[in-house]
Amino acid sequence: MKKLFLSLLLAFVSVVVCNAQLLYRISHKSLDKPSYVVGTYHLAPATFIDSISGAKAVLDAVDVVCGEVVMSEMESRENQKKVQQAMMLPDGKSLTDVFTADEMQRINAYMDNLLGMNLNNPILKSQMGKMTPMALSTQLQLVQYMKVTPNFNPLKLIDAHFQNVAKKAGKKVAGLETVDFQIETLYKGTTIERQKQQLLCMVDNSEYYALQMKELSAAFFAQDMQALLDITEEKMGNLCDSTPEEEAALIYGRNAAWVEQIPTMIVEAPTLFVVGAAHLPGEKGVLELLKAKGYTIEAVK
Repeated sequence: MKKLFLSLLLAFVSVVVCNAQLLYRISHKSLDKPSYVVGTYHLAPATFIDSISGAKAVLDAVDVVCGEVVMSEMESRENQKKVQQAMMLPDGKSLTDVFTADEMQRINAYMDNLLGMNLNNPILKSQMGKMTPMALSTQLQLVQYMKVTPNFNPLKLIDAHFQNVAKKAGKKVAGLETVDFQIETLYKGTTIERQKQQLLCMVDNSEYYALQMKELSAAFFAQDMQALLDITEEKMGNLCDSTPEEEAALIYGRNAAWVEQIPTMIVEAPTLFVVGAAHLPGEKGVLELLKAKGYTIEAVK
């Protein structure tokens, strides 16, 4: 579970070189112009684009910017309603129906420490009491991140910024996945029982996770590759670690599906792919999968 949460929040950076490297060129003899892929941290501010060497020049050079999903579609009223529905327990159930009294006491103690209130508060209960354990975990992690990140602005994040810049320049914006696919994968991908385990892991190891979030944030913005790798490779050796099946669903299976789409897209137009950086490195990462298809992958300096 720890690695699963880290992948969702951070998606660690490639280890191809010793320095931080987020932006790569995709070239092939069959292509008139190269395309590119950049790894992001989904909670990084829009201004972080200034720290990615070559990013602005690449944005000028390409005709299409393709994210994991089209952000404006995700933000539409219809799709926000779908997300909200996916975040709720079925059949009008509440968290007190799926957790024992002891487990609820542990969750409430965690929320007291984080928020200064818990699910016994009528207002908070009405907002969060009927969420799935996964949705509640995600919301509490976001609050934790906001506490350790001054001036965090959820309306000005880097993934959306890439797409907004492209739109203002009259470029096409595309997505590798549909909103419905992301909802199914990110909100409905595990059983309620497994979601319960994951939430309790976070609650019962709160100091560990809080410290780790601070270390992850510091390592990413310092572009310290080794620190990021060390943190994300850590294992607890228990049910808190994500399973191979969960990692496959969240990362590796999606990587393979994207690499099937990319060749067609980059023949049609030079494209910048903007995806979570966890999808880039490793034998099953996007970079190696593209190399296996005969593409040349080069770090953009």
